This record gives sequence, C-alpha cells and structure tokens, in this order.
Amino acid sequence: MTDLRLLTLHGLAVKSAATPEAVAALIGQSPEDVQQALESAVGEGHAIGAKGRFMVTPGGRAWLDENYPQAFAPHRDDSAFTTAADKFERINRDLLALLTDWQSMPAGGERVPNTHTDPDYDRGILDRLGDLHDRAAKVLDRLTAAEPRLEAYVRRLDDAYDKALAGETDYVSGVRVDSYHVVWHELHEDLLRMLGRTREE
Repeated sequence: MTDLRLLTLHGLAVKSAATPEAVAALIGQSPEDVQQALESAVGEGHAIGAKGRFMVTPGGRAWLDENYPQAFAPHRDDSAFTTAADKFERINRDLLALLTDWQSMPAGGERVPNTHTDPDYDRGILDRLGDLHDRAAKVLDRLTAAEPRLEAYVRRLDDAYDKALAGETDYVSGVRVDSYHVVWHELHEDLLRMLGRTREE
C-alpha cells in the first residue's frame, strides 16, 4: 500500500493516540511526511490534534473502513496471509491466558495479584512466553513476507522479550513501556484492520 494518507491514518488508528514520530515508526515513513499527512487529516476532519498528539475522529474511522477493502485487497485475497493470521489468533488466545497468569497467581484456592516476589513462578511464565515467542516467529515470517512493514513489530517484540528475560518485568505487560503485550496488541489491531476482522471477546 503506497497511499501515505491512508497508511498514516491507519497507523494512528492502530496506536489510538500518538505523536507523528510514533506513527512514523509504526508505518516506516519519515516523521516529516507523517506530520504533514496528519495535518492534512485534521483539515479533512479525519483526525484531531492537541499538544503534539493526534487521534482519529469518527469520520476518519468511517473513511478508513470505506477504503480498507481496496487498500488491503491483496492481503485479504492471499490465502497464505489469511491462514497465517488465523494461526496468529490461536497464539493470541494463548498469550491472553499467559498474561492473566502473569498478572495474578493462585493462593489459598483463589487468585491474587502477582507481586513478582516468587521468582520460580515468574520464571515459569517467562518460559511459556519463550515458547510462545518461538511459535509466533514462524507465523510472523509468513506475515512479513507479504507485508514487510510488519517487521517493525517483530523487532519490538524481540526487544521486549529480551528485556523481560533480563529481569525488566514491566516489559511483559506494562502499559507505560513498549512491553510485549503493548506491541502484540498493536500488531493484532493492525492485522484486524487489514483483514476487516473484529477482535474476539
């Protein structure tokens, strides 16, 4: 997809709210070009901006929904891509279960918040994350072969996983850093929008 106007608004929708620099990093374009595209989107009523951050408006979301089918037709018609996306969904369910176990732990017949004071428990979760990360790598290879732009997510997932293994526990599911969960959530949203799918409840 070469339409910078649509790609920029798509990236902003994936991020929910972001600076031009963050959107540029997500879609692999220059911050200057993205800044200009975002300002044009504001003028068209497709985005709003304040204090250096932008968000997609309801009108912008409607415009994206109208243009997605044509913009991502090659991916939607690519059985290898859609099959890989199906496998991603199965891994996603396993990741959500893993994150629940990371954020809470069994105690006295119920689950309590995980305070990360039991290294054996956390190590077991990180081992599971390692297995999931390996499984995801094979699926992501197929997805990035069709859409190289997605390679940015692969690099971010690798970085988050390495930091989590090094003891920076926020990089498993923290919301204030580029954690595994944050990056995975954005990648999932990106794929859903590309393929016209909805997030499972």
